[in-house]
Amino acid sequence: MIRKLRSRRGFTLVELMIVVAIVGVLAALAIYGVRKYVANAKTTEARMALGRMSKDAATAFNREGMDPNVVKLGETATGSSHLCGAATNTVPAAAANIQGKKYQSSPEEWKQGDGSSGWACLKFSMADPQYYMYSYTATGSTGATGDKFSCIANGDLNGDTTLSTFTMAGEIQEVNGVKSVTIAPNIKDEQPEE
Repeated sequence: MIRKLRSRRGFTLVELMIVVAIVGVLAALAIYGVRKYVANAKTTEARMALGRMSKDAATAFNREGMDPNVVKLGETATGSSHLCGAATNTVPAAAANIQGKKYQSSPEEWKQGDGSSGWACLKFSMADPQYYMYSYTATGSTGATGDKFSCIANGDLNGDTTLSTFTMAGEIQEVNGVKSVTIAPNIKDEQPEE
């Protein structure tokens, strides 16, 4: 009889409390891991867009640009390469538009500029809703060695008005008389989970 009672005995309060504590710790770790995973997935948008934008800037430099005027008979026109000038607008126009939410840009926002400056020169645009505000700056657009550009993405994933910043840079460098655009090997990020 005593053996039957001992075999039917349940869990003690201490054993139950230990199990609850273990489950609580595992849940806290899982929540942290999922939150980190979601934030990393969202920052992928900025990293991919900056990679595309910097490649578009290098492509724009390599496009052949010539004076659009008619060349007189017997004369020549020389090609010239230069960086696209800075974009005068960010997309979206204000950080409040991406504060803890996504923004759907219009194609018109990406048409700012002309053949030598802005988004029109870069030929960069986004059709999908975006978590980040994008800008493009350039110092020098004459094609001189040392001219630089920066592609920038600012985000506010948690909506607390503190912006994260991702920056991809490039520069015109010259080796043996040949100029080319060199892009930074990595993206600089500041507060990426903001």
